Amino acid sequence: MSDFDYKSLLKRIWEDESIRKKESDERFVVPKADVFYEGRTTIIRNFDRIVTVLNREPDHLLKFLLRELGTAGELNGSRAVFQGKIPAQQIQSRIDEYVETYVICQECGRPDTHLIKKDRMLFIRCDACGAVRSISTRKKKIIQKSSEEIEKGKIYEVTITDIGKRGDGLAHLGKYTIYIPSAMKGATVKVKIEKISGTVAFARIVT
Repeated sequence: MSDFDYKSLLKRIWEDESIRKKESDERFVVPKADVFYEGRTTIIRNFDRIVTVLNREPDHLLKFLLRELGTAGELNGSRAVFQGKIPAQQIQSRIDEYVETYVICQECGRPDTHLIKKDRMLFIRCDACGAVRSISTRKKKIIQKSSEEIEKGKIYEVTITDIGKRGDGLAHLGKYTIYIPSAMKGATVKVKIEKISGTVAFARIVT
C-alpha cells in the first residue's frame, strides 16, 4: 500500500470521527416546554418528551420544578400539572437550570451523564469523559449566578402561589418571597415593590 493510500485512509477515518462527534453533539436538543393553561392550572403537555431526552426520572424533574416554582403539582400521564398560572418563560428557565445542574457535564459539556448517590450526597458522572462532580457544588454556583436582585419602586410580573396567614398573596421571584395584599391564589399579576427586607418584599398590584 502506498503512502498516499495510507494517508488517505487516515484522513477518511478522521473525517468519519468528526462526523460522528458532530452528530452526537447535535442530537441533544431539549424540547421547549409546551405550556398551556386550564382553569387555574398550568400544564406542560410534552413533559414525557423532555424527560426522555434528558434521560432522567420524571419524578426527579417534577420535584425540582415544584420546589423552584414554589407550587404544588403532579404527573398526569405524559403531562405535568401545576397549581396556579405560571409564566411559560419562568418554567423554561427552571428546566434550563435543571439541565445545567443535573444533566450537562461541567468538564466536557456533554449530556451523556447519569446520577449516582453516595453517602447521602448526589453526584453526576459523565460517561463520555469520566468526570465526577457533586450536585451541591454546581447548584451553589448556579444560584449565585442566577439570583435576581429586585428593586424598590420597580414593577414585576409574578404568579401568586399561596396565601399567607394574614390573607396576603405569596409569590416568589428568584430568592425573594413577595407579600401582596388582595391577591388571589393562581393569579398572574403585575406588582410594584414598596419595601424590601432581606429576602422578603412587600408589593401592591398595579394595572
